[in-house]
Amino acid sequence: MDTEFDQQHIWHPYTSTLNPLPCYPVTQASGVMIQLENGKNLVDGMSSWWSAIHGYNHPQLNQAAHQQIDKMSHIMFGGLTHQPAISLCKNILSLVPSNLEHVFLADSGSVSVEVALKMALQYWYGKESKQRIASNIPLRSKFLTLEHGYHGDTFAAMSVTDPNNSMHQMYKGFLPEHIFAKSPENHQIQDGRWPEFNPDDLFDFEQKIALHHQELAAVILEPIVQGAGGMRIYHPQFLQGVRQLCDQYEILLIVDEIATGFGRTGKLFACEHANIQPDILCIGKALTSGYMTLSATVTSKKVADLVCNSEAGCFMHGPTFMANPLACAVATASLDLIKTEEWKKQVLDIETIFSEKLPRFKSYNRVKSVRWLGAIGVVETHVPVNMELIQAYFVEHGVWIRPFGRLIYIMPPYISKPEHIDQLLHAIESALEKDDCFLTTEN
Repeated sequence: MDTEFDQQHIWHPYTSTLNPLPCYPVTQASGVMIQLENGKNLVDGMSSWWSAIHGYNHPQLNQAAHQQIDKMSHIMFGGLTHQPAISLCKNILSLVPSNLEHVFLADSGSVSVEVALKMALQYWYGKESKQRIASNIPLRSKFLTLEHGYHGDTFAAMSVTDPNNSMHQMYKGFLPEHIFAKSPENHQIQDGRWPEFNPDDLFDFEQKIALHHQELAAVILEPIVQGAGGMRIYHPQFLQGVRQLCDQYEILLIVDEIATGFGRTGKLFACEHANIQPDILCIGKALTSGYMTLSATVTSKKVADLVCNSEAGCFMHGPTFMANPLACAVATASLDLIKTEEWKKQVLDIETIFSEKLPRFKSYNRVKSVRWLGAIGVVETHVPVNMELIQAYFVEHGVWIRPFGRLIYIMPPYISKPEHIDQLLHAIESALEKDDCFLTTEN
């Protein structure tokens, strides 16, 4: 494999062209194993950025792809439809909260968020258009969200991502400015029970929505687990409080389940921890179990009808690869696997191992905290990792784990066996003893 060409000309995520990080050439993947060109096998701890929940090279998903590609790999969705899209949307609606009735298929998680934000804006355009013209009411153009949140890398998604504590800080001056409430405190479930909720957690959010509700199009947040913004886990009662406040002020609630959906937190959707229903739901990542890019924005009939009540008479969005038949066919097969509910025991088994073994990591001086929920395990350190050296260390020890900043986390495929989780955790624990795996003031 021409890795020299790769390093000189191919721009990888979050990597500098001036001093690119090493990339490890992969030749194949199967189950939870990634095989490198040199023959070394790595236990995957990342599920390909949280998407490959059923593992790699899954026979049922492979079969769906093979059967569909012989019929058509893509067809435009404007004015046409096809069975893979119909089957997928039926599957989605059978799984999501019951108030959601309309599915808009898109190409990636970030685009799903873009679609959700546009839906919220166009909803108010349809709801208040006559009042606005008659009374000179300004258009609702703001969103309320949380610090430490992350919703994607496209522009509108970046604008509702924490501008001060995220990778998007440099774009702050170019993005629309929205309203950020303080994040709730980290919480840890123990023996299946959440600790007592502190109502003060909700105070800042309550103040912000009371002050700004007349200019808000929606609230958007990641339910229960904030992902790339800090791998933070918060109390379900905070989310219940948010839902109640949105109802009180008649504000739409957008729930971003792109990282948390389809079982990752131990519930099919993380909002089920709080027993709430959103007005708009974003899903992606695990939708096709990592086979190809696909996402969906799902909403209620009330929202959909008011979106289409605007001057445009329809929702003004339509990606070229919307409802790609190949992706829809694989996603349907993936959701069929989800419907067997085998994932429930798989995720619980992983969570049990985390609860037994992660607490001892707190004894290491460089560990600030540990936390886990479902098939998510997090070790937060006092200083950032040295990405190049810790990545090499993990590969040497036969695992694929990609930390960021001060967070060493794993989100393994659900099919991972106890020995796979043990190997991942052993590699993390041994890395905690290696000074060169972490940055210091000297380096």
